[in-house]
Amino acid sequence: MRWASAADTDRNLAAAVEHACEAVFLGLGRAEPDLLIAFVSPAYAAGFNMLADLVRREFDKTLLFGCCAQSVIGGGREIEDRPAVSLTGALLPGVKLQGTHLETSQLPPIYAEASMWEDTLRVTAGQQPSFLLLADPYGFETETVLRGLDRVYPRAPKIGGLASGGAPRAGGSALFLGSRLYHSGCIMLTFTGDIEIDTIVAQGCRPIGDPMFVTVAHENLIRELDGRSARDTLASVFEHLRPADQELFEGSLFLGLAMQSGTSEYLPGDFLIRSILGMDPQSGALWINANIVTNSVVQFHLRDAATSAYDLERTLTEYRASRSADTNAGVLLFSCAGRGTTLYGQSDHDSNAFRRLVADLPIGGFFCAGEIGPVQHSTYLHGFTSAFAVIRTRQ
Repeated sequence: MRWASAADTDRNLAAAVEHACEAVFLGLGRAEPDLLIAFVSPAYAAGFNMLADLVRREFDKTLLFGCCAQSVIGGGREIEDRPAVSLTGALLPGVKLQGTHLETSQLPPIYAEASMWEDTLRVTAGQQPSFLLLADPYGFETETVLRGLDRVYPRAPKIGGLASGGAPRAGGSALFLGSRLYHSGCIMLTFTGDIEIDTIVAQGCRPIGDPMFVTVAHENLIRELDGRSARDTLASVFEHLRPADQELFEGSLFLGLAMQSGTSEYLPGDFLIRSILGMDPQSGALWINANIVTNSVVQFHLRDAATSAYDLERTLTEYRASRSADTNAGVLLFSCAGRGTTLYGQSDHDSNAFRRLVADLPIGGFFCAGEIGPVQHSTYLHGFTSAFAVIRTRQ
């Protein structure tokens, strides 16, 4: 296995693709890649339908997989809000690649027989697949497909993101698979064989206050926490914060849902972070961007640049300590469009952190309208998150 990544900012799409393909070709030891993952700025939208042909001029046997992206990551650089093409190529001996396009109407029911999902995706759980997913952010039911995949392929890694930079409507995205261009649905790349994907998800939050039990809830509405109204509990948490955190409270407050029950101590990585949608003015109940189960454990969280950077470093350091680096691996980074220079005030922050704390590997990716990755063995659609896929040979 071998990976190479490059990005080019020529304003002419054909020239940008040619230059990036040449860099990938040289990075792979003058070999044509088996897989080419492309992320393309909306400045080239008029040429999206030509991308497959442009790639085929350079690599006639390569499988193309990718999407439009407001900002791209390639060659380890994060190129934000300007024309750029990111191409990440891989030589994958002993690996089978299979691309699938699905519309929501083609998805089996979540609790259908496993064979229905396996027939739809043309892969069985016994083949030990790994999945990359790219989806239209407006018209596709991403969370439905993630729940179905988790049920049928519980041990399979699933990671990816929602396309960004397209028209803000259903069908406004560009998804590239093989020779086809799709404007809606989801494209899925399935890997089987001598390959493994490690997933690293940094949600960028830190807990405040104490963990609490949800004592009264209905669907995504929390009425009581530890026997008190949600409003009173929130006010108490606010009063005990230092002034700097109180300033963050209004615009950077989130709720963490504990992913394991019956635990006496909760650490930052034990929570799934969800947005707080608002407060009911009469009852003081909180609307959450997730269904909440009564008697579950939750904790309020804050997010800012320093917290996000710290959480990323913690997550990457833990990953590096858990396994030895594979110098032939490649990395895909699916980062929220709200990170990058918008959050940190500097470019290449997350890519540089990976190289510094894990390994200097080829990194490609894009800034997403939503990030896909696992937390505690279940896969979710996130926001404000950086999700890394480290793709390597099986050990």
